[in-house]
Amino acid sequence: MRKIAFALLGAMLAGTVASAALAADKVKVGFLSTLSGPSAAIGLDIRDAFNLYIKTNGGKLGGLPVEVLFGDDQLNPDTGKQLTDKFLKKDRVDFVTGVVFTNVMLAVAPAVFAAKTHFITANAGPAHFSGANCSPWLYSTAWQNDGAHEAGGKFSQDKGYKSIVLVAPNYPAGKDALTGFRRYYRGQIIEEIYTKVGQLDYATEIAQIRVSKPQAAYVFLPGGMGINFIKQYVAAGLIKTIPLVGPGFIADEDVIKAVGEPMVGMFNTSQWAHDLDNAANKKFVADFQKEYGRMPTLYASQGYDAAQLMDAAVRDVKGNIEDKAALSKALKAANFKSVRGDFKYHVNNMPIQNFYLRQVVKEPSGRITNKLMGVVFKDHVDVYGQQCKLK
Repeated sequence: MRKIAFALLGAMLAGTVASAALAADKVKVGFLSTLSGPSAAIGLDIRDAFNLYIKTNGGKLGGLPVEVLFGDDQLNPDTGKQLTDKFLKKDRVDFVTGVVFTNVMLAVAPAVFAAKTHFITANAGPAHFSGANCSPWLYSTAWQNDGAHEAGGKFSQDKGYKSIVLVAPNYPAGKDALTGFRRYYRGQIIEEIYTKVGQLDYATEIAQIRVSKPQAAYVFLPGGMGINFIKQYVAAGLIKTIPLVGPGFIADEDVIKAVGEPMVGMFNTSQWAHDLDNAANKKFVADFQKEYGRMPTLYASQGYDAAQLMDAAVRDVKGNIEDKAALSKALKAANFKSVRGDFKYHVNNMPIQNFYLRQVVKEPSGRITNKLMGVVFKDHVDVYGQQCKLK
């Protein structure tokens, strides 16, 4: 009888230890982003919004305390790989997030996937990981790279621009961008101009646009690249004769703050707007302005949703984040109120979502900001998912 009692006690203790092993005591996040240099504003906005959600959520994700480890990739893929290696092998993080640029993501993501760690992308959504090379470890709270540019192409077509010049950095996201634009634009593309990543002087490119005389120019130049381009474009006087169109971040609040009134009238396409009428977005915008004293950008909205997605998934698995199959299922469910409104995941874990038209306006108060003008795509599905073999 005593042997049976000891056996039962041992089984109970073993079960208790097993249960304790399933429930983590905290969530560890490796936040890798571009936090220095001319394009740092993007990473800083994603970081600030991510931190904001954690702060307003009591310092927890899914009811567990959270430890966020920050790394600056400096827009250098090799630096990003070194920091990611540390996150995975030394820090043993539960999530990786924060990456801004596609060239960095292409360099670091394979190691994250190999480690069976969930990668929550709050910006880059390359074609390479959206189709045949899709991964069960990758979830986006932003877009598939082509999406906003597809919306830009459709808007430019509907607007009646008969000819256009395209400008983008010469790296994978730039190629994705112009591929997306061409998918919906049927007019004459006079020229495709590819610039260096991180380039800040655009005199040559602006001269090319002047000579080409298109009806409009479509520009994808994120971060400091876009700010410098638009300033120089305005200074050259072209903004008055050749209107600019771009994805949301080329005419976002940080760019407006830097350039000012000459941007009034510029159209841009985005899956988010600060004046979207939903409760989650209103809270986010108000909290961000109160915390940081500035308007949030599109990038900030994506960082905020990255934290929300992690929070919802950890909560739904009741803290058992070592059960990675269950955690994947919870991430796929996206059981939270996104600041962009309703969305769901495609088979490749890229969002199926609306894309909106925004225009830079000057309000009666004198504030220059974006105004939501309408819907370009409703429940837009990227073209690459049909090649993805995930279930």
